[in-house]
Amino acid sequence: MRNARASTLEDTPRDVIATGNEYVADTVLPAHNHRRGQLLYASQGLIEVFTDQGSWLLPPRRALWIPPGVTHEVRMIGAVSTRSAYVLPHAVAAAGLPVACRVMTVSPLLHALLSEAVDLPTLYEVNGRDGDVMRLLLTETAIMEELPLNAPLPAHPRLAALCRTLLDDPQRDKDLDAMASSADMSRRNFTRLFRQETGMSFAAWRHQACLMTALARLGQGQAITRVAADLGYASPSAFSAAFRKTLGSAPSRYLQSPGAHVTALQDA
Repeated sequence: MRNARASTLEDTPRDVIATGNEYVADTVLPAHNHRRGQLLYASQGLIEVFTDQGSWLLPPRRALWIPPGVTHEVRMIGAVSTRSAYVLPHAVAAAGLPVACRVMTVSPLLHALLSEAVDLPTLYEVNGRDGDVMRLLLTETAIMEELPLNAPLPAHPRLAALCRTLLDDPQRDKDLDAMASSADMSRRNFTRLFRQETGMSFAAWRHQACLMTALARLGQGQAITRVAADLGYASPSAFSAAFRKTLGSAPSRYLQSPGAHVTALQDA
């Protein structure tokens, strides 16, 4: 199904349905949710997704899993082509899909399955070849590797407000002591609470936020030299080295390639 609204398909009597849509640059889908879980795939272009729990960035040929009922806002960076699969809650549980939002790789097989799924009839034959496509799509989704392209938001109001400010304008030189002071906390309490609320150190979180902003700006055509300087890197080569260490390839290649090896993000 192409260019169809997911809301009109929610009650379709199939465990999995799929749609493909094209969006012009800067399209914003206001905050909404689905009864079904959603696998949102950026076939072309970059996508930003925001929830109360954090923000996620989808470069081309990556996907975001959004569990059932999670309210999310979607912003298109440039022209975007999407393929989405929507999965009923009982099928989500049966397939062992994640219980939280997660950016993931998309294998060539999953790409092919999503491309095929959007062209199936709405009421496809469950026990035939079309049903096999949808079941394999879920199986493949469940084993995809997670990518470090999200910045979780703390529930603590003061920490959340500070993190939102940094997401709007991330800076590598915004240090731990300055953040602790802004939150009216001691360094020790800030460090403990930040890790407790986000599952990561402040330095690692700041690195994630900078990386996401860099990808978004590069996707808009900004020069690496300008992006590196604005984010506080000593040089474009220092920025490229940090990018490659986390995501496994140079920035320009990462935005163009269908996949990249990801190394574990180490706490700084």
